[in-house]
Amino acid sequence: MKTTLLEGKKPAHFDKHIIGNLLLDVAPVEEVRQEKLLIGVRNEAGEIYRLIGATKHNSFMNAVEELFDLGLVDELEDTEETRDGCDAIFSEP
Repeated sequence: MKTTLLEGKKPAHFDKHIIGNLLLDVAPVEEVRQEKLLIGVRNEAGEIYRLIGATKHNSFMNAVEELFDLGLVDELEDTEETRDGCDAIFSEP
């Protein structure tokens, strides 16, 4: 899985836990956006500051599970639609 920080956005205080719990390769934003499935992560200001891209559904589900384990919630859990190009968007409850 690949990840990138979005320019000009402040990382959330829990960001180090995401990096610590998920096996992510840092890549340019264009490369991450080319992945099949995208996860966005919101900071305290409500902005998506990190994108995580997964090629396989299995990797995507593993990442989603880890983010739930960190106590984050998925805004798109009850919908099949994407928002802001993301298949899941996680933030603090």
